[in-house]
Amino acid sequence: MSEQAAARWDRLQETVTQVRSETARVIVGQDEIVEQLLTSLICKGHCLLVGVPGLAKTLLVSTLARILGLKFQRIQFTPDLMPTDIVGSEILQNSPEGERSFKFVPGPIFANLILADEINRTPPKTQAALLEAMQEKQVTVAGQTRKLDEPFTVFATQNPIEHEGTYPLPEAQLDRFFFQLNIGYPTIEQEAEIIRRTTGRSAEQPAILLDSARVLDLQEAAVDVPLPESVIQTILKLVHSTRPDSEHATADVKNYIAYGAGPRASQCLARAARALALLRGNSSASTDEVRAVALPVLRHRIIPNYNATGEGIGTDEIITKLLEKI
Repeated sequence: MSEQAAARWDRLQETVTQVRSETARVIVGQDEIVEQLLTSLICKGHCLLVGVPGLAKTLLVSTLARILGLKFQRIQFTPDLMPTDIVGSEILQNSPEGERSFKFVPGPIFANLILADEINRTPPKTQAALLEAMQEKQVTVAGQTRKLDEPFTVFATQNPIEHEGTYPLPEAQLDRFFFQLNIGYPTIEQEAEIIRRTTGRSAEQPAILLDSARVLDLQEAAVDVPLPESVIQTILKLVHSTRPDSEHATADVKNYIAYGAGPRASQCLARAARALALLRGNSSASTDEVRAVALPVLRHRIIPNYNATGEGIGTDEIITKLLEKI
């Protein structure tokens, strides 16, 4: 590594340390989730956060946006939300000269970090408008395509305990999400700290440490992290072992999985391993990073069959067993 590259690496590590420290001042006991959100953001990937109400999902995303210096927008998804409420629309205006013309009014999608709150509460037509923006980094209104500013990332939330009046995302659309993060309850000690921080006087806002340009620099740096051939082979073996018709499939996979992960899972594992190595200060990606990101990458890309549903076996349990064999 050249002297210039080493200096850049040191600056990146100092930046990552500051972001982690500043986030911990606001968010209690979600260090792993914060690390995974940063990993997804650095990979230019979108996240689906699944958790019951009150686990600070909104606070977590808005805090990250402030610390990273990104433009943040929150969209509350409801059954009556229309695509134009997200992407924007054209309105008819009168000029001082009396001429009429259409003017485009951008919607909340024109931001760097979007919180799509309760994405499964809105109809498929509105979900599709968001998913086009996620995949293509552009929106189409009145036949005109408009590019979204980089960086652009969507963190969507979903409540796992209510299914009435909801529109579950199809498996093919779930595959568009880089990670699915399942957020659990805090421990007693963590919840005690949450009470102390949130029931007194308002705490001070976290500091703004970065801006869009420096976040883009982090994203570019992650691409340069080496990915050894041995790690690539580990990723391929893991992904292929999730497919029931593969020679690498285990007995559990053949018995409990209807459809395994596709090639996008391999790509996401490789990108996530690179980004996580950068966040942890490692000079190259390793199988340790692959293990750390396997669950959020694979859990929503594997479809269990009726045997698994009947016996109460989830995808996390199957993936964990596969990781033990690597």
